[in-house]
Amino acid sequence: MIEVENLSKHYAGTLAVNNVSFKVQRGEVVGFLGPNGAGKTTIMRILSGYIPASGGRVDVGGWSVFKHSMEVRKRIGYLPEDMPLYPEMRVDEYLLFRAKIKGLRWKNRRLRIAEVKDLCGLSDAGKRMIGRLSKGYRQRVGLADALVHNPELLILDEPTIGLDPNQIRQIRELIKNLAEHHTILLSTHILSEAEMTCQRVIILHEGRIVASDTPNHLWALMKGHSLVMADIRGPQDDVVEALSEIPHVKEVTVEKCEKWNRVRIVSTDDVDLRSDVFERVVKEGWILRELKRADGSLEDVFASLTRDRGQREAS
Repeated sequence: MIEVENLSKHYAGTLAVNNVSFKVQRGEVVGFLGPNGAGKTTIMRILSGYIPASGGRVDVGGWSVFKHSMEVRKRIGYLPEDMPLYPEMRVDEYLLFRAKIKGLRWKNRRLRIAEVKDLCGLSDAGKRMIGRLSKGYRQRVGLADALVHNPELLILDEPTIGLDPNQIRQIRELIKNLAEHHTILLSTHILSEAEMTCQRVIILHEGRIVASDTPNHLWALMKGHSLVMADIRGPQDDVVEALSEIPHVKEVTVEKCEKWNRVRIVSTDDVDLRSDVFERVVKEGWILRELKRADGSLEDVFASLTRDRGQREAS
């Protein structure tokens, strides 16, 4: 469905996208992950025909984005991070306006609008002013807009940004339902969302792809490390320093939780560090509330790939 080869984009001398290549198969749900400035939004805008590239090749559905932009746009539904809605319009008016722009024949417009309103949970909102809708409902209107012409590919840039936990859960379930009929490319900062929604993730850092695989396979690549979590009461700096001295410890990070230090300890090898951590806590006279070996997550892979790469290139 998507073929990207050697894509690059320069902004005023800055290389925002650096020789990126990837493919997305028809029917896949693929997540774009990366820190701010990694190039996610730039790539999505190029795919959608919003901005030109500096070099490379981009095909969507067999059509070149650069040579056949209008054909590509017919096949894409795009939800940008900040959806430019018209607050003075009612939901029905807006969707009818957008359906006309996207070339739906008048016989099909109202039927299709009713379908996407039902799909996006907007059936009771047709007469409401967009400017009076909550952030969650405005996201639903934007998604209905992206879907109204029944595109083959959905490109969703941070679709849950600014939403509360209940709204995030609702949009996530909606995306899962859409995946049955559409190819989806999804950008998000919420790693648990990508883990639960996406079949495959592409991790970007400083304009380059640093990993591309399923969340489980990415974690398998990191299996040379083990992760231990502990709740320790003691001086925070002393806790970090003492645990960092334990053999095979790669990294110690701590988060303050009331009077406790919630400590995350990563090993350099697949070594169970719990007994060593316990002995050091006892030796220092601190209090230990919890000590467990944790399963790895996409968050651990993401942090390791983006942080370690930056450190290697800076050295």
